[in-house]
Amino acid sequence: MTARFRYLDLLTIGFVAVLLVSNLVGPKICQIGPLLVSGAQLLFPITYICGDIFTEVYGYAASRRAIWMGFFGMGMLAVMGQIAVALPAAPGWHDQQAFATVFGLVPRFAIASLVAYWAGEFTNSYTLAKLKLLTGGRFLWTRTIGSTITGQFVDTVVVLLIAFWGVESGPKLLIMIASSYGFKVAYETIATPLTYVLVHHLKRVEGIDTFDRGTNFSPFAF
Repeated sequence: MTARFRYLDLLTIGFVAVLLVSNLVGPKICQIGPLLVSGAQLLFPITYICGDIFTEVYGYAASRRAIWMGFFGMGMLAVMGQIAVALPAAPGWHDQQAFATVFGLVPRFAIASLVAYWAGEFTNSYTLAKLKLLTGGRFLWTRTIGSTITGQFVDTVVVLLIAFWGVESGPKLLIMIASSYGFKVAYETIATPLTYVLVHHLKRVEGIDTFDRGTNFSPFAF
């Protein structure tokens, strides 16, 4: 598939890079006015914009490929982070605590990130592909925003429930979910004009506009 296209591999690499950086900065909870948001939320929504572009231009299969590459990259980061933290530090190296703070992901948070990412990204791509068929390829904004509404809802609820259930109070958890979800949807809604520009440019230079008719939407169909 990739040999035919000029930008697909580059977009996939960028998608995975953004995803990994998001996971490194994600554990910090920031307060912006009344909102409680993760440090990843300035960057992570870009992965959903990439998912929209993959599905809209190249089709669900290309999106599925990128999602799995991101999933395995996240898994490797989590595993190698744990191994590197557990290895004994050299006597002259005094940054073990700082290193552990960044890379020593609590297994619960690592699992939350992996499960939420997997479920949210596939929900996003599936929704966009189906909406494209329903709209006959018209009204791109309905697909980019509609897929964001479903995908980000799944991602936000799953990651925060797994990561913070029993740790934070119910009211605070609801505030975190609402703040995070609202921020992500608003972010991608504002980014819709940029998505339009990128999608139309890629369709033109790649010479493709995929409709997923007859596509096997199973996440496990390679």
